[in-house]
Amino acid sequence: MKICIVAEGCYPYAVGGVSGWINSMIKSFPEHEFVILAIVSERSEETKFAYELPDNVSAVYESYLNDLDWGRKPKTGRRTHLTQKQFKALRSVVLDREPEWNTLIELFQKTSISIDDLLMGADFLSIVEECYQRKYPQIVFSDFLWTMRSIYLPFFLIMKTKLPEADIYHCVATGYAGVLGSMAKYINGCGLIVSEHGIYTREREEEILKANWVGGVYKNIWIDQFRKMSYLAYDRADIITSLYSHARELQLELGCPAEKTYVVPNGITISRFENLYGKTVEDENYINIGAVVRVAPIKDVKTMIRAFTYAKSKMANLRLWIMGPDEKDGTYGEECRELVEVLGIEDVIFTGSVDVTQYLGRMDFTLLTSISEGQPLTILESFAAHKPVIATDVGNCRGLIYGEDGDTFGTAGILCHVMNVQEIAEAIRTLAYNPAKCEEMGNNGYNRVSTYFRVEQMRDTYENIYDAAYDNVYENISERWN
Repeated sequence: MKICIVAEGCYPYAVGGVSGWINSMIKSFPEHEFVILAIVSERSEETKFAYELPDNVSAVYESYLNDLDWGRKPKTGRRTHLTQKQFKALRSVVLDREPEWNTLIELFQKTSISIDDLLMGADFLSIVEECYQRKYPQIVFSDFLWTMRSIYLPFFLIMKTKLPEADIYHCVATGYAGVLGSMAKYINGCGLIVSEHGIYTREREEEILKANWVGGVYKNIWIDQFRKMSYLAYDRADIITSLYSHARELQLELGCPAEKTYVVPNGITISRFENLYGKTVEDENYINIGAVVRVAPIKDVKTMIRAFTYAKSKMANLRLWIMGPDEKDGTYGEECRELVEVLGIEDVIFTGSVDVTQYLGRMDFTLLTSISEGQPLTILESFAAHKPVIATDVGNCRGLIYGEDGDTFGTAGILCHVMNVQEIAEAIRTLAYNPAKCEEMGNNGYNRVSTYFRVEQMRDTYENIYDAAYDNVYENISERWN
């Protein structure tokens, strides 16, 4: 079986929860061939692999959100006009009126139309004018027109992507990845699986609402576009997975058909965290706090540093280990290091990318202060190492720490509100002052992860999912030919 993994902004170029999950999934199925279709910003973006690719990965392809126009340029100096059918399909998508996706897919996959030509041509202008008159006549038209061009440029580039052949497309999100998977299913007749680690539409909505680069009604326009793309993936997918029950509920609220949905928790290799090295001589008299995070705004490392500073002012023998790489441009990482200097705080150690199994055994507990998460692998790894976790109340952190769905193993850490420095600092002090409680919580976490979150369980479930998607494709092909 040949499986195409479609991922946006992560594997194999960046480390982190979703990338780690993809790498683990590929290694779990050595009998299958995998190809990667990676969505990146542009060709000039650094493309050094952050992972050593498993042997069963045969190729890595890229799709760009910002690129030169490689389509046909008009030779006559006049711009190409769409056929009536194509115009109607593009209009249906822009106006969000029972979108005629198949015609639009054929336009980009089976013709050599220039994207620049289309965006600057009379057909797109006419559709945008109609959309403006119907929905947004109160704003400046020129601003609206250029916003629509900026929205549809990456969308059209994605739709023009050359699709590698595979038996199954497995998209690790909706959004642009889901569009690629939906096109592949229509063009190549493959199976389509969508696995959401976070709920893509909600995450983009949160980002846009907080963003400074877009304001007013334009925020709603961008949000509508992401919702539109996600619904396409929900509609076309054969199987849609989420990591925990509440995430599935959010999918249903967004229009995902219930009969397609399955909850498949993350899984880790528990044996990796057995027989870890304990504290060293230099760790004596220190309470070590580990934070296995990418140093990026969504992880809110600045709140972590401030909370640690407040806790350390009350308890001098605390030490914070921030274990993970900086985001690509490094700006946020530099700001975090500058914050440490400005606060004049000692014992904050930035390790960069490390093998966490070489460090977790030295930690007393771990810390996660994210403003958004799915089902964090770092919490599962901490539990596997018998370490309790302090985490913010995002994603499935509450369920992991307190248990859910009949889980009676007990509390495995402390849950805090997002960006609440004092509350997080008090949680740090609570665990630091209570080593017996810390050990008990760590054991509770170990029992939870070893019972519900083993990689073997995840593999068995996805083996059934892959077989179901493959069999459905085969049956459809048989029906078509017989």
